Amino acid sequence: MEALDSGKDVLFDIDWQGTQQLVEKARADLVSVFILPPSTTELEKRLRGRAQDSPEVVAIRMQRAPDEMSHFPEYDYIIVNRDVEKSIEMAMSILQAERLKRERQTGLGEFVKGLREGR
Repeated sequence: MEALDSGKDVLFDIDWQGTQQLVEKARADLVSVFILPPSTTELEKRLRGRAQDSPEVVAIRMQRAPDEMSHFPEYDYIIVNRDVEKSIEMAMSILQAERLKRERQTGLGEFVKGLREGR
């Protein structure tokens, strides 16, 4: 909350349950982005390629993947991660667009008032 109060953006890498908890606590400030793999085959390839999890853990994650993916309608934005660099660009575009929303621009009313008064 301290970072948000100081005008900083905060990024969370969490599952859908964590997102639901954030929705309950910070809906006005929350922008949710769901990242999908281009295919289940590619998802499994990426999980195995990271070599962070045992084959058993990868198998469990693949079993849970359809349920996890079913929560995509609960999110504001969806990115299909076909290419990591393009996906980062898309995420940055979302961030920029959200920063430009009228309600997020502090002091905008006073600025426009000044413009209207010829300042």
